[in-house]
Amino acid sequence: MEHKITQQEINNIVWKACDTFRGVIDPSQYKDYILTMLFLKYVSDVHKDKFSKYLEKYDGDKERAERAMRHERFVVPEHCTFDYLYEHRNETNIGELINIALNDLEEANREKLGGEDGSGIFRNIDFNSSNLGDAKDKKTRLKNLLTDFSDKKLDLRPSHLAGNDIIGDSYEFLIAHFASDAGKKAGEFYTPGEVSTLIAKLTKSAPGARICDPTCGSGSMLIKAGREVGSDNFSLYGQEANGSTWALAVMNMFLHGFDNATVRWGDTIRNPKLKEGDALMKFDAVVANPPFSLDKWGADEAAADPHNRFWRGVPPTSKGDWAFISHMIETTYEGRGKVGVVVPHGVLFRGSSEGKIRQKAIEENLLEAVIGLPANLFFGTGIPASILIFNRGKGANTNVLFIDASLRYEAGKSQNKLREQDINAIVDTYRRFNNGELKAGVVEDKFAYVATFEEIQENEFNLNIPRYVDTFEEEEAIDVQTVQQEIDSLEEELVAVQQQMKSYLEELSL
Repeated sequence: MEHKITQQEINNIVWKACDTFRGVIDPSQYKDYILTMLFLKYVSDVHKDKFSKYLEKYDGDKERAERAMRHERFVVPEHCTFDYLYEHRNETNIGELINIALNDLEEANREKLGGEDGSGIFRNIDFNSSNLGDAKDKKTRLKNLLTDFSDKKLDLRPSHLAGNDIIGDSYEFLIAHFASDAGKKAGEFYTPGEVSTLIAKLTKSAPGARICDPTCGSGSMLIKAGREVGSDNFSLYGQEANGSTWALAVMNMFLHGFDNATVRWGDTIRNPKLKEGDALMKFDAVVANPPFSLDKWGADEAAADPHNRFWRGVPPTSKGDWAFISHMIETTYEGRGKVGVVVPHGVLFRGSSEGKIRQKAIEENLLEAVIGLPANLFFGTGIPASILIFNRGKGANTNVLFIDASLRYEAGKSQNKLREQDINAIVDTYRRFNNGELKAGVVEDKFAYVATFEEIQENEFNLNIPRYVDTFEEEEAIDVQTVQQEIDSLEEELVAVQQQMKSYLEELSL
């Protein structure tokens, strides 16, 4: 029986290939080289697999097989294949050959691998860059990279894989590990998988839904939100400001089989690109982990926003949290759209313009839940964050659910992690609230509380979680009599020791 390659085998081989770059360039950069090569290897192997099947179907008629290949997912010119590059791995200009291959692969698949402005997903990566060392070192590194990916075990033809999701999940595995190595820069392209899973479950969409992430990073949260639907009947949309990260997201969609996903490159606040005509596109669910308290987010242009996203107020120039939240709310369907967004705790209680925006959103009965997360969950920051759930279909229920999950996690060496039972506890409580099963007041001591609109109003629309979820731990009562007995006993022991010391000193004539 033929061996089918597993995800673990792919993970091990590709992670080992990273040794080519370690110590030479930063992980936040070399991830692009590794992930691009994985994508190229996958596209090449799929192309090779399909071509061999057409040759068999047409009794070796190469012309008919090539004609049939023009209708496949990707058109892959001969010099763009991984096998071609591997055969030329000893060429002195191998970096240039890889660049040409990627450029021509883009040109042959412009609709799939290009942005609406004509930019391609490989435009920000240069395999001929001096960052890879001088000419000799660069040639050696690229030869080693191609050799690592030529491992016979790394046969990515679909007929050799143990499952349909293996390549996409390996891609996710690598992104997560790169994020772990990249430190502060990791937050720009990756949200921890457990947090993405939690938001996907909290905003679970029905079949037929449109789902969007306006700051999608490498696309992981968007993919999880889609998978949560439970069928293939949904559509994914995203936008990402960083060009390199946008490219990762596009590749991620293809590797997971979401060929029809739409991912745009650009600044969501200054230049939203997900539109129908001149109007912003609407979605059933909008999920995101925007940059925390982004400075210079575009406040100077917000007042003249053609889409009127900031009618509740313009957030401060130095903190763009409510700018992203406002955009997300305005891009959901009225009467049914949901928003799930990760925010720093300051969003819950800061005053001034942020306080006024927050108050209006609550008065509109949009806010459904406030969920406090443990500290040190996210790459690049140890501060605790929270999740806000907005629901444009709350109906007559004006209450808000507060959950304090700050102590529910698994401690790690460098980063904490939400466990499955932690996620389930949050999701189950939220769904009971969403179904109208929870009354106002304490739901679970020190964990969940349902606040009325009047309570929040009395708190001047401050959403700081400890105002609603009582986490105060009473100290154990002190038994004064027992303590006094312990003190008396210690004093007696002290006298005995002092007498003993005096005796020793007299013996020594001191």
